[in-house]
Amino acid sequence: MIELTEKVQKFLAKKKHHLYIDGHNSESSIEDNIPVINPADETTIGYVAVASTEDVDRAVKSSKRAFHPDADWRKMLPSDRAKIIFKLADLIETHAESLAQMVTLENGKLIKDARSSDAGGAAHTFRYYAGWATKIEGETLDISQKQRGGQQNFAFTKREPVGVVAAIIPWNFPLSIAAWKVAPALAAGCTVVLKPSEETPLSALMLAELATEAGLPPGVLNVVTGDGTRTGAALSSHPEVSKVTFTGSIQTGKLIGKAAMENVNGVSLELGGKSPAIVFDDAIDLNAVAKGVAAGIFRNQGQVCVAGSRVYIQKKIFDKVVADIAHVAEGMKISHGFDESADMGPLVSQSHWTKVKNYIDKGEQESKMVTGGKNPMDKGYYLQPTIFSSEDNKLSIIQEEIFGPVLVAVPFDDMDDAIAKANDNIMGLAATVWTANVSKSMKMIERLEAGIIYVNSPVRSDPNLPLGGFKQSGIGTELGKGGVYNYTKLKAVNIVY
Repeated sequence: MIELTEKVQKFLAKKKHHLYIDGHNSESSIEDNIPVINPADETTIGYVAVASTEDVDRAVKSSKRAFHPDADWRKMLPSDRAKIIFKLADLIETHAESLAQMVTLENGKLIKDARSSDAGGAAHTFRYYAGWATKIEGETLDISQKQRGGQQNFAFTKREPVGVVAAIIPWNFPLSIAAWKVAPALAAGCTVVLKPSEETPLSALMLAELATEAGLPPGVLNVVTGDGTRTGAALSSHPEVSKVTFTGSIQTGKLIGKAAMENVNGVSLELGGKSPAIVFDDAIDLNAVAKGVAAGIFRNQGQVCVAGSRVYIQKKIFDKVVADIAHVAEGMKISHGFDESADMGPLVSQSHWTKVKNYIDKGEQESKMVTGGKNPMDKGYYLQPTIFSSEDNKLSIIQEEIFGPVLVAVPFDDMDDAIAKANDNIMGLAATVWTANVSKSMKMIERLEAGIIYVNSPVRSDPNLPLGGFKQSGIGTELGKGGVYNYTKLKAVNIVY
């Protein structure tokens, strides 16, 4: 166990953590609170307040005031807005170890992943979008409309910030996904009310404190903690919210989308994934492919929206590749997140562990288990990397998102068969293709129903690479140029002179 930083120790010493509204900690109007559990040893590391409907209203009104045309944030030059976002990126890097430790404590993920994906990824994302603050553009247009009386015209578009953004984030990458939403919204000139998952709220509160230290005016970033049924529902349905952005399950996303549409608010949804990995028999190095497929599903204990949880392997090499992936899985060290030599940590919570284990139990009844399926520890929410083999593409463990370290291997005959099986799902978030044939990979890219595709590599996110799903995997995209334009509205202007 590594020594916790002084910043983390001071933060945890508070025990009870309040909401963050108007640039400072703010007590909830109700006494209820939620324990934050360390999934590695099942200990309680703190409690967070539950924001009531009244508290959510306070937070939204605070962000509304900060968005007023006379408020400092709205009057600020884009270059000055960029300076603050750059400063926040610098502060995240300065406190990267503290932020990473907090993510590992509340989420259970490996500290090395928390450093790179969460703290490092958040800093990278804020720095990327800081550059966008000065580069949001409209267009000049030639229109067909003839002007009366020999007059002329000048037509153009301009982009403006949408207003108050409600950002509701999941627990699997609590800091980096917060950055995916907060950074582009701030770059666009919006204000944000952030609601983190009840499992992982502490890193979001730390982020808000750093944002104030960076110079963000009060109310520009508020954080409301609580559960989905009270806090999340109140936020997504608030009439003064202009845009709701959500990452999470399909079921919750549909509820949030309906609530947002009651007020005709903008909405972007990054939802579930059941992503296929497709391995052809002409892949150059099958051992490397096995490691890549394993990394694609077992990273972060399989709690990744783009995880390659279905692997389709050409029949000629099916047995070998499955055996190679199993060999990689069985060699992975399972331990607590602060073990620098570990390959896998615990799942995020008892309830999620139970959900994943129920799928594993069902998989044992429906198909052949190749390896895994057990909790090797006496305490904590651990699961071995688990692999099933089946020829039935309709099994629940193939069709439904498990969101855990569970991989199902299915053989295929040829390209048409692989595409048919890969596309046979209500979700279409990501896919990977493993082949040495460039023409084959391009044909696969054209025909796969997925929003992001990697060839000869597991899927990895980058601030300049858009991420969005097809079918029921979501609406809209995050990251890249579209990520910042998602938080703008387009105004068309025609001047007659």
